[in-house]
Amino acid sequence: MTTPTAKSTQTRQLLLDTALELFATKGFSGTTMRAIATETGLSLGNAYYYFESKDAIVHELFRNLLQRHRAAAWPLLVPGNNLETNLRIALDQALEIMAPFHEFGPAFIRTAFAGAHTGPRDVHRALEFGLWRQVVAASRPLPPLAIRNDLPELLWLIQRGIFLFWAYDSSPGAARSRRLIKNVAPVTARLVVLSRMPVVRSILDDVLSLVRTAS
Repeated sequence: MTTPTAKSTQTRQLLLDTALELFATKGFSGTTMRAIATETGLSLGNAYYYFESKDAIVHELFRNLLQRHRAAAWPLLVPGNNLETNLRIALDQALEIMAPFHEFGPAFIRTAFAGAHTGPRDVHRALEFGLWRQVVAASRPLPPLAIRNDLPELLWLIQRGIFLFWAYDSSPGAARSRRLIKNVAPVTARLVVLSRMPVVRSILDDVLSLVRTAS
């Protein structure tokens, strides 16, 4: 016999799966909460019981993708990889996980990144930062101590920029986004090495300060 908790979990997942199908066929703007509820056979009120809005569904979908990204990339960050290799692994895996959602990428990315609600935004960042800390910790040689603690945040910023580029990338198979990763990884690794120089470290501090102010 299905327990209420199990049934609730199944219903929530059904809403997520249905929303995803509708987003892919009708687009994000063309999908309403009423349409999602109707497709799942639920009343609109029941749908709102599980998700307060369409944006809340997208936040949940995005969290699931972050968990899948973490699960896919983490085992590949083996001891002995340098920072460039680990960065490429993490970014490549992100594109692989996001690939099926490219059709409604712009709307999905805008909603997921907006962070209108502090709770979902904090959960997203915790998942992302955990992976980027592992990217840094597993790299050999370890990045310079002066930047090591701040580096995960810088890598997170780079990932966000690539996600935004990918969302509007019309090249076949997002080829331009993949080339961007191929070029960004070695440049970032060299920049980290150069962070031992005070002038480079000062620039990185300024960038991180701007990000924290805007967050």
